[in-house]
Amino acid sequence: MKDIKRDILSGLFIAGTNNSACIVDTVLQVSSTTPALISVCINKNNYTNEMIKKNKQFTISILSKKVNGEIIKTFGFNSSKDIDKFSNYDYIETHNMKILKDVIGYMVLELVDVIDTKTHDIFIGRIIEDKRFNNEEPISYQYYQEHKEEFIKVKTENKKTAWICTICSYVYYGDELPLDFKCPVCGANANAFEKK
Repeated sequence: MKDIKRDILSGLFIAGTNNSACIVDTVLQVSSTTPALISVCINKNNYTNEMIKKNKQFTISILSKKVNGEIIKTFGFNSSKDIDKFSNYDYIETHNMKILKDVIGYMVLELVDVIDTKTHDIFIGRIIEDKRFNNEEPISYQYYQEHKEEFIKVKTENKKTAWICTICSYVYYGDELPLDFKCPVCGANANAFEKK
């Protein structure tokens, strides 16, 4: 039986700031004031978390159901400490931050508050700029989970036992997966892995 938390509907977005960006699934409008307040929740171990605190502004880009799976891999499974995630994609710059052109639209936000939730921080921002590029249908996190294999084609080495993380698609090679294993990409425990 699937985890009940998967029935909490949310989308798939790119949260970014100067020189950093990552995939997130927890973005909400938290006020109907003008300008509106938007929240995003980001793991404290994520480099983008650190950079939003430093830069005091961030972007949220809305992904569509037609999103290129390579975008999900690039922005979801790599650290901005290690690579320029935007280098292989068309983007615009605004407020000294990069935004992919291949998104439904974006919001630029001024950081107004940070709420500590032990493992994650909830960033609350006030919209200072927003723009829609198209009217494509937004991707939900549930849709992504149901179609993950289409978005993220995992290639395993021939004749090796592979354990694939069902959260982020990290591949561990070995006949057995240690019971105390933690995914080095997303932190999931051994129960989140499937043998291939």
